[in-house]
Amino acid sequence: MKNTFQLSLLFILLIQPPLLFAHAVITSHSLKIAPLRPARQEKVELTFNSQIELGLSQIFLVHKGDKHELLHAVKGRQQGHIIVDIPPLKTGHYAIRFRIFAADGHLTEDVIHFTVEALPSDTKAKDSNSNSSRF
Repeated sequence: MKNTFQLSLLFILLIQPPLLFAHAVITSHSLKIAPLRPARQEKVELTFNSQIELGLSQIFLVHKGDKHELLHAVKGRQQGHIIVDIPPLKTGHYAIRFRIFAADGHLTEDVIHFTVEALPSDTKAKDSNSNSSRF
């Protein structure tokens, strides 16, 4: 009986190592696809390879001068998917710093650097609006 239990336990450990030893690793984020535009409330999507304990996790916006601002985030529709609210930003360099707890209790910390730039279409629209107000 004891040998059967030990063999069963060994079998379970060998079959499911990703569940037992997983860390939450970021697999993709929306900043790769769509850059943030200035002066707009935005959302950034983060996708991790495992389930996240959002209540124990922290996500910060890092401003110039290493100023950290805690951001609000909600779970997405899929496992490991998080949607982060980003306040309106000026053009410049920023980072998203996160401390994410995986469902298995492992902590992952990382930083994503990004730049907020006005798109050419934004500057044209701004120029045309300022020209029309002159007349």
